[in-house]
Amino acid sequence: MRRPRPERTALLVVDVQEKLSAVMSEERMADLNRCAHILLGAARELPLRVIFTEHYPKGLGPTNAALRRDLEGLGALRVEKTSFSACGASGFGDALPPDLDALIVIGMETHVCVFQTVRDLIERGFAVHVPIDGVVSRRDDHRQVGLDLCTRAGATLTTAETLVFDLLEHAGHPAFKALSRAMR
Repeated sequence: MRRPRPERTALLVVDVQEKLSAVMSEERMADLNRCAHILLGAARELPLRVIFTEHYPKGLGPTNAALRRDLEGLGALRVEKTSFSACGASGFGDALPPDLDALIVIGMETHVCVFQTVRDLIERGFAVHVPIDGVVSRRDDHRQVGLDLCTRAGATLTTAETLVFDLLEHAGHPAFKALSRAMR
């Protein structure tokens, strides 16, 4: 397993959309929102490149309003898709710079779009980190199957906090104080 390096890592937010979010458990959505807050803070401070997808927004609505404001504030690239895997979306490959070798993937649903995206990214040679606090499905058993499939595909399961400390490497990093405060 390779350590993620900020200059070669991107955050990918998969399909955190209004209509889909409305059918997820409140507890899991709270976890995902906290994870996104932590990782978007890391993206701002380190910085990390950020990409977000929207699956058929005409039917599932746009990305949740608060998250979308944060994403747009970071200059995140939006990719619209109808394929379950983000890798099948027109323009997604162009959004991945040639020096990129790792992605952090959060979003929904774990057993469908997240898993298929993770598998396809790994097949393309990327190291993929999936924070378990940042992925949701309507049913917990489907979420667990999705996490198991991600692991079998070669992803590293982790948490938002673990990733941030791994990206920082040491407490002397200039972003350490700001990011550690955000995780309290």
